[in-house]
Amino acid sequence: MVQEQVIARGIDDVRVIAALRKIPRHLFVDRGIVNRAYHDSALPIGEKQTLSQPYMAALMTAALCLSGGEKVLEVGTGSGYQTALLAELCFNVFSVEKLRALSRNARRLLDSLEYHNVALHVGDGTIGWSEHAPYDAILVTAAAPAAPTPLLEQLARAGRLVIPVGDEQCQSLLRVTRNRIGFKEERLGECKFVKLVGKYSWRE
Repeated sequence: MVQEQVIARGIDDVRVIAALRKIPRHLFVDRGIVNRAYHDSALPIGEKQTLSQPYMAALMTAALCLSGGEKVLEVGTGSGYQTALLAELCFNVFSVEKLRALSRNARRLLDSLEYHNVALHVGDGTIGWSEHAPYDAILVTAAAPAAPTPLLEQLARAGRLVIPVGDEQCQSLLRVTRNRIGFKEERLGECKFVKLVGKYSWRE
């Protein structure tokens, strides 16, 4: 998976690659599709949500430019796989999940793998988690029409936000970096994610 789907497609962050090699991706999918855990595709995880394909998880993680000491906010815990990647690469992860069942399952699995630098919260991820802000990096694992304002406000100076933006038909991966005078935006390529639902994104 790592060699053919990640390295061969241009991901060269050695820390991200090491984390991908370490984390047992098959533990984060339903038993009925465990044989597809390392395929080059997104996979259903229940509750109409998905686990991103390995390449996209690697691309988004690498785009955060983590060095190890950061405090990171994740919007959309899902199965916990992306959370585990972040936990390998930064000091603390604060992850918000809208669906209680997914958050509960992720907590159980992350605890079993001894990721003790992860805090989980059930709530509206589009409003972030202000109690622990500012964040050095924010990763959003569902698509919004635009970057939610509260998330931008919770970025530290020089912090990076990576989020899919667009509609159901056309999305692109956006990296927003906070600087001294405002925000710099970079488009990192096309993508396809489920919709981010919340006060500052798509409504129910």
